[in-house]
Amino acid sequence: MITHGNEIKLFAGNSNRPLSEAIAKKLNTALGEVEVGRFSDGETSVHIAETVRGRDLFIIQSTSAPVNDNLMELLIMIDAAKRASAGRITAVMPYFGYARQDRKARSRDPITAKLVADLLTSAGADRVLTMDLHAAQIQGFFNIPVDNLLGGPTLYNYYADKLGDDFIVVSPDVGSVTRSRKVAERLGCPLAIIDKRRPKANVMEVMHIIGDVEGKSCLLVDDMIDTGGTITQGAQALKDAGAKDIRACCTHAVLSGPAIERIDKSPISELVMLDTILLPEEKRLPKIKILSTADIWAAAIENVYLDKPMSKIYD
Repeated sequence: MITHGNEIKLFAGNSNRPLSEAIAKKLNTALGEVEVGRFSDGETSVHIAETVRGRDLFIIQSTSAPVNDNLMELLIMIDAAKRASAGRITAVMPYFGYARQDRKARSRDPITAKLVADLLTSAGADRVLTMDLHAAQIQGFFNIPVDNLLGGPTLYNYYADKLGDDFIVVSPDVGSVTRSRKVAERLGCPLAIIDKRRPKANVMEVMHIIGDVEGKSCLLVDDMIDTGGTITQGAQALKDAGAKDIRACCTHAVLSGPAIERIDKSPISELVMLDTILLPEEKRLPKIKILSTADIWAAAIENVYLDKPMSKIYD
């Protein structure tokens, strides 16, 4: 039986402490006491240092790099809370890792998004809060409620007063068209699409651009930037097509491998990202701007705790 207790209880793993602390501050509370460490052989050790019996728990943890360590931290924290008789456990995952393998693209491929969904449920999560899932259908992999919050409005608000008559939104690939179209509609801008072919994973070849970008200020929109190949080659294609200014934005800045070097050398003048993944100081280029999502998470957590609808947050 779910009992809410008399206060929100927030706990955080090690993946993104600054965001967790910002969320707690917005909710006028403090993060709960939890010890997350390692045994000498590398196993994750968790101890919740305060009572959680019958309480409404929110465990904040992005499953970003190191992905496996952060995922295990989250699973073990959920298990510890469940065994401590927590009333309801919500996994707050600003970035949901392993989401890119959401179907069998080839024979004998795994579906890791479904596997992670099963692991979270088996560990004892009663609900999941996340943002901009790589594929919306991942919500259907769960048998518990999943709220897929939207990072787009934060980006819309940032660009709302930075538009000129020559502004155009560009989808870096066909898979991002729906997302880019929504941004274009909200900003009242035309849409262009970069048609590409990917010979193998993390290798992208630009084919051609659908739409007129010559002399335009372009905004590339993506949900995630990993190695930076798609976004930087797309930016170069726009420059070659005569674009006068090229910006980019994303929700999740994975930025692995050569991403930072590629972005630094690319024609992108500004890259705006949300803080769902903690970006180390050494990767913070002058052209990178990070926007906070603490307000969104705080509102979502409060609505879940009070059993209020989430529709206003989605709007």
